[in-house]
Amino acid sequence: MKGAVYYENSNSIESRKVGGGALLRLILSKKNIKQQFRLFKLFFVNPIDKCDIICHNGNKIFNQEIVGMKKLFAFTLAEVLVTLGIIGVVSAMTVPSLMQNHQRKTYVTQLHQVYNLFQQAFLQYINDKNALNLHEAGLISSAEVSNFMKSYFKIVESCTDFTECFYDGSYKNMSGTDLTNASYWPGASAAPCFVLANGASVCVENSKYHTTYGHITIDINGKKGPNIAGRDLFFVTYYSDGSIDEDGIPPECRTSGTGCGSGKTNPKDVRAAVGANCSSRSDAKGCFGLLLNNNWEMDY
Repeated sequence: MKGAVYYENSNSIESRKVGGGALLRLILSKKNIKQQFRLFKLFFVNPIDKCDIICHNGNKIFNQEIVGMKKLFAFTLAEVLVTLGIIGVVSAMTVPSLMQNHQRKTYVTQLHQVYNLFQQAFLQYINDKNALNLHEAGLISSAEVSNFMKSYFKIVESCTDFTECFYDGSYKNMSGTDLTNASYWPGASAAPCFVLANGASVCVENSKYHTTYGHITIDINGKKGPNIAGRDLFFVTYYSDGSIDEDGIPPECRTSGTGCGSGKTNPKDVRAAVGANCSSRSDAKGCFGLLLNNNWEMDY
């Protein structure tokens, strides 16, 4: 039939007459099949699941299968505004939490990097000195600590005073209470301080300062904020075998369960006891042990 378009669906064959053949001539006047198809979709808007289109103008012009032709719908302005409003509310509720989680992960990553640097340096130092532990290797004075740091780390700055390397205000715990330097730094003569190439600031006691162990004060980002114990400030303990942990976990605690602090018999329980009030301690201890217990997840 001239001047008509036939389309076939799964149930029946219907014929829709194109007025005066004008539409068909318009479609056929386009040499590009994509243009022909676009015009067809423009005028025939009923949903068709699957059809064969056969256009006639005396001769068969094309036979093409079309799958999934659908009506096109648009949103009203009101619907768009409501959707945007919902997105805004959800974002306001979730973005702050996502940002906090991201910041916690950043703190942990930076601390873990410093932790790894010290563990590797301690073990290399023991090996280079052909010794069994840090005492035998000679890390028993502040002068030797300085030599050790300059030999095994990339040092940006050596400091004669704590505030040269660290925040020069008052550090706080997570409860908002000010800490005093003396609670996490014994003084320049006992623990020389340095700024590392990665931006961290550290003060290191010699390994004999407490007979069998020493402390390391770490601010993972130097003078930058937030300057809060348990976030960017940590006070950790290293032992003669080169291990780094909380107070009360000497090598024998880890190997045989003896000599553990806080009346415990294994490292995990000691860390939990020391870190029970990590957010309110005045000495920056405890939070590091919680990180070790929680597989380096800052969930406090």
